[in-house]
Amino acid sequence: MALNKQKGNMYGFITHTWNVIKGKCPHDCSYCYMKRYLQPKLHFDEKELKTNLGEGNFIFVGSSCDMFADKIPPEWIIKILNHCTKFNNEYLFQTKNPKAYDGYGANIAAINDFVLCTTIETNRFYLDYMGSAPSPKERSLAMQEIPWKKKHVTIEPIMDFDLENFLFYLLDCNPIQVNIGADSGNNNLPEPSKDKILELIKELEKFTIIHQKKNLKRLLK
Repeated sequence: MALNKQKGNMYGFITHTWNVIKGKCPHDCSYCYMKRYLQPKLHFDEKELKTNLGEGNFIFVGSSCDMFADKIPPEWIIKILNHCTKFNNEYLFQTKNPKAYDGYGANIAAINDFVLCTTIETNRFYLDYMGSAPSPKERSLAMQEIPWKKKHVTIEPIMDFDLENFLFYLLDCNPIQVNIGADSGNNNLPEPSKDKILELIKELEKFTIIHQKKNLKRLLK
């Protein structure tokens, strides 16, 4: 199997994506970009463990399905992490269930270079859109407990928020970088105004690096 080169609305700093766990994500968020494709039953693609991950790449592992969701079998995750240790790359792991990172600390720490990320779209819990994912508050609290230095938070798709509370949620995670993106799928989400987003960015830039995804331009016109 081959790595997939970064394309479309992927993070600009990522070079490739690699997905071993495939099918319908257990979180079932309404806006998930994968819903535009046929979603088979959740499964582990054993063939992907033959993939040569190369070296010097920055690979987003599990970009199409949250590999740390509660319903993912632990043995699947361990096999993926162990394969990553065989190659000299940087890896991005991203989940809406960051409390799960703690259960794989030793396996993750065996990887030479990695970033642990969570998604926090807003401080509000929009149940109609967030499916069975943990609430934004739960994600923030879990990230606070993670001792790794290289942590990111991704705000995508950004939804309307309460600035002061949202800043607490984000900065309490102690991220070295915050990535911000907008809804690319016309999902009719509650979105913040341009001024509100710019104020959020202004405040965050006092403490961390901001990476604006290409799709954010729509809300900043």
